[in-house]
Amino acid sequence: MVPRYSRPQMTAIWSSANRYRIWFEIEALACEAMAERGAIPAEAARIIRTKGDAAMAAFSDADLARIDEIEAETRHDVIAFLTWLAEKIGPESRFVHLGMTSSDVLDTCLSVQMTQACDLLLEDLDKVLAALKARAYEHKNTVTIGRSHAIHAEPTSFGLKIAGHYAEFARNRKRLLTAREEIAVCAISGAVGTYAHIDPEVEAYVADKLGLAAEDVSTQVIPRDRHAAFFCTLGVIASGIERLAVEVRHLQRSEVREAEEFFHPGQKGSSAMPHKRNPVLSENLTGLARLIRSHVTPALENVALWHERDISHSAVERNICPDATIGLDFALMRLAGMMEKLVVYPEQMIANMESLGGVVHSGEVLLALARAGITREDAYRIVQRNAMATWTKLNKPDGKSFRENLAEDPEVSGRIDADLLDRAFDASLHLQAVDRVFTRIFG
Repeated sequence: MVPRYSRPQMTAIWSSANRYRIWFEIEALACEAMAERGAIPAEAARIIRTKGDAAMAAFSDADLARIDEIEAETRHDVIAFLTWLAEKIGPESRFVHLGMTSSDVLDTCLSVQMTQACDLLLEDLDKVLAALKARAYEHKNTVTIGRSHAIHAEPTSFGLKIAGHYAEFARNRKRLLTAREEIAVCAISGAVGTYAHIDPEVEAYVADKLGLAAEDVSTQVIPRDRHAAFFCTLGVIASGIERLAVEVRHLQRSEVREAEEFFHPGQKGSSAMPHKRNPVLSENLTGLARLIRSHVTPALENVALWHERDISHSAVERNICPDATIGLDFALMRLAGMMEKLVVYPEQMIANMESLGGVVHSGEVLLALARAGITREDAYRIVQRNAMATWTKLNKPDGKSFRENLAEDPEVSGRIDADLLDRAFDASLHLQAVDRVFTRIFG
């Protein structure tokens, strides 16, 4: 991911230095486990740990360059690292990687990195949830118009709209926890996963120390259905981000202007039109969501590896693992900040709701007429006729409000009392379910 959309903490997880630190930790833990079982000398395991820890603590650009230099010759990244490590440890390095294969290191390391990324994404989701909860309660009783097909439907609560997004991100948090559990596995099983050259207890030891579970059947690599589920979860979260971003983009339209992104002092909206205040954050989030979702299909295609292993997944994961997690980390934090500072215009919400002459109350009027003894079919015909009469003459000299048209309709006059009609036009009726929904969502 380009630096513009990267945050240092997530980027560091995918750095070469972090990867090599994890590689060494896997190798050192495996040596300790083998030493406990008498497979290698205990003193050798101690020297490997001591000298290796010192080498990793002093790890620098020069070490990176040395590993790259070795890899240029060996054409093998794990061998290059092990060769560099041998230069730091000395003769005892002959016990490093004993009975192991490259995938044991690579796949277990990837599991560690993905769980580290998951933990940071969970923190990000908590910030989004906190922002949405605060704004939902703030606007719990703020009346706004609900829309279906982007057309005015019936009144609702702006807080209720936000609460719906909160509920979605709460589900996404559960999904991510499940994905984390599924990807947090270790495989130290040797060539083609048979444990022919390494005790399964070594795998169990390494897994426990790294906070992972042992893979059921590794076939030399950790099965990629686990990774595919992880990326599908990231894609679902990205879609939730886009759904909220699209809502903000619509609300900020000049014709709507019910809410807008915070406009910072000194911020400029356009190089040519000084008046512009554009929804740049929500538009950016829409784009990032597309990018994150684009990684789902390659992850799914990685599942079908040949036999016990191949490396067709390798180049894919070297790209999508950092890019998807770095991009989602950035997007979630941008979303949290955008919602914390979202500027809301309740008066404009009321003005928009009333701009169609009251036809948005047609549903309540329909029910009122039905309660007054009119068949539903006749009630629908009467209400629709008066709504269309209102709609077609909006802002015209001879135009009348929906309420006025109903009052003059002979099929309505005398059939429904004024109190019942007043109730039908009371927008606060649509707030009755808010407390129940908030209790269900927030507890």
